[in-house]
Amino acid sequence: MESLSYKTVFVNPQTAKKEWVVIDATNAPVGRLAVQVADILRGKNKPGFTPHTDCGDNVIVINADKVRLTGKKMTDKVYVHYTGYPGGQRFARPVDMLKRKPSFVVEHAVKGMLPKTRLGAAQFRNLKVYAGAEHPHAAQQPKEIKLNEIR
Repeated sequence: MESLSYKTVFVNPQTAKKEWVVIDATNAPVGRLAVQVADILRGKNKPGFTPHTDCGDNVIVINADKVRLTGKKMTDKVYVHYTGYPGGQRFARPVDMLKRKPSFVVEHAVKGMLPKTRLGAAQFRNLKVYAGAEHPHAAQQPKEIKLNEIR
């Protein structure tokens, strides 16, 4: 009797094929954009996904200042930050953050969808967010991905 032998393949940092992708965030809802960016950063879109390894791609998000928040989140949602001093709790709304630091809204949403470990921090470093349409990563020859075509 001859049996087939199937071995589970685990991707490690040496065998991971990391690519660069560009995603245009124009008129994209922040949550839906963040879910798909987090999946690409983790490597869940690849057949050899290994949960304990950084096997995801490097993601460049452009036009972060043109993202959309549905409903009344633009005025009702609150980002809370604590400075560490007594009375140092600070509040900000997305409408203010998009004016002051447009990349924060996308980065905050994606960071919340990654693991809260050293691996999640390493995966978050593979994310580059830019407010405008230009980015300095042309040398990496990133491929453009449309949001609707990812899943």
